[in-house]
Amino acid sequence: MQHADTTPELLSPAGNWDCARAAVAAGADAIYFGMPKFNARLRADNFTEADLPELMAFLHKHGVKGFVAMNTLIFTGELEAAERQLRLIADAGVDALIIQDLGLAKMAREIAPKVELHGSTQMTITSPEGIAFLETIFPMERAVLARELSVKEIERFGGSPTAPLEVFVHGALCVAYSGQCLTSESLGQRSANRGECAQACRMPYELVVDGVTREMGEVRYLLSPQDLAAVDMIPDLVKAGVKSFKIEGRLKTPEYVAAVTRVYRKALDACLGKTTEPISANDRYELEMTFSRGLTSGWLGGTNHPYLTHGRFGKKRGPLLGTIAACGGTWIELTDRTEVPLKPGDGVVFDAGENRDLEQGARIWKIEGERIVFHRTYSGINFSRIKPGHTIYKTSDEKLESDIRRFWQNAKLREVKLGIHFSATGKPGERLSISAECGGIKAVVQSQEPMQEASKHALSGETLEAQLGRLGDTPFELAALDFKVEGNCHMPLSELNRMRRALVDELEQADHGSGSERRDATTQVSYRDLLPEAPPKQEAEPELSVLCRSIEQVQAALDSGAGVIYCDFEDPRRYKDAVALRQNGGASKILLATPRILKPGESGYLKLIERAEPDGVLLRNLASLQYYKDRSDLLKVGDFSLNVANPITAKLLKGAANLDRLTVSYDLNIGQVMDLLNGAPSEWFELTIHQHMPMFHMEHCVFCTFLSTGTTYKDCGRPCETHIVHLRDRVGQLHRLMADVGCRNTLFNGRAQTGARFFSELRATGLAKYRIELLDEDDLGALRTISAYRDLLAGKTDAETLLENVKAFEKLGVTEGTLV
Repeated sequence: MQHADTTPELLSPAGNWDCARAAVAAGADAIYFGMPKFNARLRADNFTEADLPELMAFLHKHGVKGFVAMNTLIFTGELEAAERQLRLIADAGVDALIIQDLGLAKMAREIAPKVELHGSTQMTITSPEGIAFLETIFPMERAVLARELSVKEIERFGGSPTAPLEVFVHGALCVAYSGQCLTSESLGQRSANRGECAQACRMPYELVVDGVTREMGEVRYLLSPQDLAAVDMIPDLVKAGVKSFKIEGRLKTPEYVAAVTRVYRKALDACLGKTTEPISANDRYELEMTFSRGLTSGWLGGTNHPYLTHGRFGKKRGPLLGTIAACGGTWIELTDRTEVPLKPGDGVVFDAGENRDLEQGARIWKIEGERIVFHRTYSGINFSRIKPGHTIYKTSDEKLESDIRRFWQNAKLREVKLGIHFSATGKPGERLSISAECGGIKAVVQSQEPMQEASKHALSGETLEAQLGRLGDTPFELAALDFKVEGNCHMPLSELNRMRRALVDELEQADHGSGSERRDATTQVSYRDLLPEAPPKQEAEPELSVLCRSIEQVQAALDSGAGVIYCDFEDPRRYKDAVALRQNGGASKILLATPRILKPGESGYLKLIERAEPDGVLLRNLASLQYYKDRSDLLKVGDFSLNVANPITAKLLKGAANLDRLTVSYDLNIGQVMDLLNGAPSEWFELTIHQHMPMFHMEHCVFCTFLSTGTTYKDCGRPCETHIVHLRDRVGQLHRLMADVGCRNTLFNGRAQTGARFFSELRATGLAKYRIELLDEDDLGALRTISAYRDLLAGKTDAETLLENVKAFEKLGVTEGTLV
């Protein structure tokens, strides 16, 4: 697929109409926004179906593109509604769709082929190989990269033909890889893959090391990254080949959108040589004041775990003012005073290292010399709690907010006029004929009376051009005039004006600027045409597979006679040892799991797996699908991280990657699981019936940040290999933390999730393949869990008995979690 336009683009968020206007006023090239369904920011105001035509007309009038985020998973029962929304979006003249679900992407390409397709960061695009795999299914006009990539890693995407790249450059950072966070779903049935993130990463946690709670002082926000501000890295990203520079913030205010957009507009224009004005201290101040938990360059500068997540707070802070040196009554004096401007009316917060829900804040009443004074009554401050040594941050600046508000509300928005090509013909005794063509739409009008021979002031090209060019507030401008009038003709100016107005009316009625594009904007293809054929359900004996995370668990699974054993080790060098156990006897197949994430240059992990000579592979990312797609000698299973939520996605992945089976997405409840199994051949699927839900999957390493003095795996001392670590949440639940081969951390739900109660319903669909995933069980614990589920599958026990048994041996409790 050819991707010709590489002009850098500034892409701004818009959660409502005010934000859209603010983005346009500040110089955005495009905005992205959501609708009430199928977008990953359901808490934003969003735009209604009725808003779309007016919004797109407004954007296009001002030369700005509009992208709709449909970046959630689509369940089987929602495919018809998703198709309807796709058609509405295409008919409204939307420029692009930002999509997570692979099945929806296929639908969009087939149903609305004229709308650009952008692969969302929710697709977890972390490597060129991942893009290559996606483009075998549906060519994309844009790939939105994962936020965990560095500039050096992004540079490596340029070596192969791929879709143009989009990168987040400013805003909040998720601690987990987008598309791979199951925390909100696991803990509260609010899926981040469905736009319902509960922001569990912003909550306080306690660190429990080897069973002992570690005293961390004010460090409680172990999973809350600081915000991204890559304004100084724009030149590096342009050089790396990035096409689109994306600002996060569909839940933010129009003031945030305006301030951040105009700073990045300035930075991008400077990089492109359109201005020589550098980013100023005031620009940086605006970035920090509009919203900030502290600003960093994120992962773009490379790995430095403590730099990204210091753990001291998870809320908005703004810039640091200094440390309290003295206080008395209603006043404070600061030491280490920063250059941040301060005046009466500004808001501040006192950081005493305490519970952030209890910290105090207020507006400044007055400034007297070095003293900052607060009103004794109206500030609401308990002054006895203010002590020297506390730090103070500036949280609001009413004047700045007012200035920014006036800027976007009063800005004269640039308008993009559509050029009309006119042509005029005629001669004395004939009617004057003027045709107009604009963007493929044509209109013709004739004078009401024939032209007369001119005695003086004959109609000239200059006169006609002057009259036709009087287009005023219309969306048009004169592009060219082909004057073919013969002889000396007379035509009253009033008639020329009437003809111009008639032509403009006809062009406007043709809905120019979107009308021509809307014609045949969608095809006759239906989502039903993309569904797999669902043959009659086949009766098959139930099979139990076991995922193991240690050699001891593998041996237990072998001893139990498990048909398929998945190995998911932190150290893949031990994979050969696991395969060797199978070779000592038994009919079990050993499959080796790829890492959840593969970045550029990390394909060596896949080669290590190959050298272990397994029976098959558990494939967890797009790059591994591309790598193994032609390996017919291996049993290939697509894991839950591929987010199979509907039959179209299942059909695509199974066919394009030549998979033997697919794991049902962990985002589905039992009803949605049943819809999926009834919508596609049940023999395609495996369902995880017992597991500790992998909630956060993070590039952020908690071990390195809070259990070492290092910054990366090179100098952290590998505490993950010598300590057992849990995080305790606000309700007292312990969750196990583990690292993988790439030093990426996964936080597992402390409570085991079981689907035993739904086993009979699942069997009725013909589903025969069931998986249990072990976490930290020893060999006896593993045998106990495996035996319990083997008995369930064999009909030797019922669900209620199994549930009681599981509750007895799961120390931290049992839940039905995402299935209910």
